[in-house]
Amino acid sequence: MSAPASLVEAAVAAARAGGEVLLANWRNLPHGSVEEKTKNDFVTHADRESEERIIAAIRERFPDDAFLAEEGGPRKGRDGARVWIIDPLDGTSNFVAGFPFWCVSIAAWENEEVVAAVVWDPLRNELYTAERGSGAWRNGTKLSVTGRAGLDGAFIATGFPFRNRHKIDAYLALFKAVFVHARAIRRAGSAALDLACVAAGVFDGFFEFRLAPWDVAAGALLIEEAGGRISDFAGGKGYLERGNVVAGSKGVAEGLLAVSRGIIEELTI
Repeated sequence: MSAPASLVEAAVAAARAGGEVLLANWRNLPHGSVEEKTKNDFVTHADRESEERIIAAIRERFPDDAFLAEEGGPRKGRDGARVWIIDPLDGTSNFVAGFPFWCVSIAAWENEEVVAAVVWDPLRNELYTAERGSGAWRNGTKLSVTGRAGLDGAFIATGFPFRNRHKIDAYLALFKAVFVHARAIRRAGSAALDLACVAAGVFDGFFEFRLAPWDVAAGALLIEEAGGRISDFAGGKGYLERGNVVAGSKGVAEGLLAVSRGIIEELTI
């Protein structure tokens, strides 16, 4: 069943409202506005203001809904309410440093699945949207993952496990296994935007460990609606719960899973 168009419309309006805050602060952060939540994991006043603008915009249309957002955590709605999964600024380290690769990510979770998704890239004026059962789109153009049949020669995106540095040996072993097959591997620093780029056919595939739900939810629906595949390292649907993600065209996703066997045990990562 397709998500109501109003969910996507609400997410688009909210993402644009958050994006206005981010653009106003882009390469113009006030002194003292950056905090380190944990080692190498930053938050700025722009993240928080963007999140509040996003939630306020959605609540105007859906006052009973609940929220799971990176900075404010869970906010309850009525019992059984739809949940909006929000990253008000995915790629904060990039934003702080002035590196132009970051986005706003919003997904609506209902009946045990993501039903609507938006990833907004204000710097490039690129809006990615998806509804369950209705395809994925970028600025009105329908998206499709690449037709690459396997990992050989693939263009792959990844992210380093900077919040889980004790997993670095497993990550580097997998990186090496992918590297010997892939044409190139890129680490740009915004998982939501990486996943959107997989849906758009820019990257053939993506892998990363221990992401948060707000990093993944919107991009996951974009990829599925663009004809791709997303899973955890066991090939299952635990990627939102555990944050371990393998994605791409069917052949590339299968190739990533194949090279990960014997290196990655899903329950230990």
